[in-house]
Amino acid sequence: MPAPTNPNILATFPPPVMEALRWLDGLHFPADRPLINVSQAAPAAPPPLEMRQAISDIVLNDDGAHLYGPDLGLPALRRELANQWSRAYCGNVRPDQIAITSGCNQAFCAAITSLAQAGDEIILPTPWYFNHKMYLEMNGITAVPLATDQTLLPDPALAQRLITERTRAIVLVTPNNPAGVEYPAQLVRAFYDLAKSSGIALIIDETYRDFAARDQAPHRLFSDPGWPDTLIQLYSFSKSYRLTGHRIGAMTTSQSRLVQVEKYIDSVTICPNQIGQRAALWGMQNMSHWLAGERCEILKRRQAIEEGFARLRGWRLLGLGGFFAYVEHPFDIPSDELAPHLVRKAGILLLPGSFFKPAQDPSAKRELRIAFANIDTVGIASLFSRLENLNL
Repeated sequence: MPAPTNPNILATFPPPVMEALRWLDGLHFPADRPLINVSQAAPAAPPPLEMRQAISDIVLNDDGAHLYGPDLGLPALRRELANQWSRAYCGNVRPDQIAITSGCNQAFCAAITSLAQAGDEIILPTPWYFNHKMYLEMNGITAVPLATDQTLLPDPALAQRLITERTRAIVLVTPNNPAGVEYPAQLVRAFYDLAKSSGIALIIDETYRDFAARDQAPHRLFSDPGWPDTLIQLYSFSKSYRLTGHRIGAMTTSQSRLVQVEKYIDSVTICPNQIGQRAALWGMQNMSHWLAGERCEILKRRQAIEEGFARLRGWRLLGLGGFFAYVEHPFDIPSDELAPHLVRKAGILLLPGSFFKPAQDPSAKRELRIAFANIDTVGIASLFSRLENLNL
């Protein structure tokens, strides 16, 4: 008799990006019509040369980079992030309110583990980030879908009606994955006030904050003296400094919560990647000008996406920002069938809306996510040329 398998993990859907990559099995894409891969938001390029040179120096000359470090991260990186967050958000963040994690996904998992147990509920706006939904399912925690409006923004009043005695947190992602939209500061504040008055946490995933279109702070929550009682902010160095393979993220929350988070990290990874942490610190101290240039390039691509959709008949651009465009297609075929068909028919790999919404939500059948960060404006023009000439 085989060993048992956790029924919660059996019930959880397969990793969507890996599922989509399997659509490529056995296919060949000619050199004059290569695959356009807009399925994943992770940078496809390595860090810039100057950072790789810094990493090589770390590897060769910093003995501590090869050893275990503190569970909650490199003290110098925690200090740097606290200083930069305090300036950027016009607030007050201390180093002992920051944990460095093995990627932003681990930051989310650690936050949830510190908040909830099987049978509890977490409110997720839809379309949701699928890894958030997956982790909740695997732990027997109910993901309560919060429908968004036509602009893909969630409504605090609707969220209030979903709160029960089992609710432990509301999760916001801004700029959003998968919808791309940037949540206005006043909307974020309204959710913070709701969470605070309800005695639950507000988790804000700001993985794509460095690529937002607006120049001002995305919110001022860190200026509230009581923010540690309610707010849990998540961040990723992977997108900003192309450190995806080094797995470095961060959580900003109360010192008391980090006491519990430390238990989780110690039992899962012991400590974050030491080389990656030092690279992230070097990046924060030396690459602000480079990062500003990366943001400008993403904003150029965002504009090209907006202009491209303006010429497509029947398509509708629902959300745009960060690394993503979330769109409605015009075809009489559900998105989970259309997406693999686009690989074969047009050489385009993207993700269906069914990966981002509850199975019973009919709108998902008309929706697709395009992650445009890894194609330049020439690639974007080719993408729209193929979509424009698509004949199903």
